[in-house]
Amino acid sequence: MPKITVEGVGTFDVPQGKRLVLALEDAGVDILHRCGGNARCTTCRVHFLAGEPQQMTIAERERLDVNLLTGKARLSCQIVCEGDMHIEVPYRVSQGAEEDAGPRPDDEMTPKPVWVEKTF
Repeated sequence: MPKITVEGVGTFDVPQGKRLVLALEDAGVDILHRCGGNARCTTCRVHFLAGEPQQMTIAERERLDVNLLTGKARLSCQIVCEGDMHIEVPYRVSQGAEEDAGPRPDDEMTPKPVWVEKTF
């Protein structure tokens, strides 16, 4: 079972294969996901301190490119929990970023994932 460590929050176990955005929300992390986890915004972004997956979806890569967020940022709605991760969550409801997190993302990733190697 993968362990997710969130800076300033703690460490928790998550089921293998769960979407990271849902793992965070279910663990009580008030992460934003304004578009409902559909790779259309970047409010669910996380910054990896360790354990960054080396694959990403084409949808994630395209959204990060459009918003000039290549490098440290990744979209938690497009990441599947397969190994231990240590992350920062920069946009949270409790930090006044928005009044609510947004609609709960579906269990299945949308759009349907097409995986590519991370290139930045």
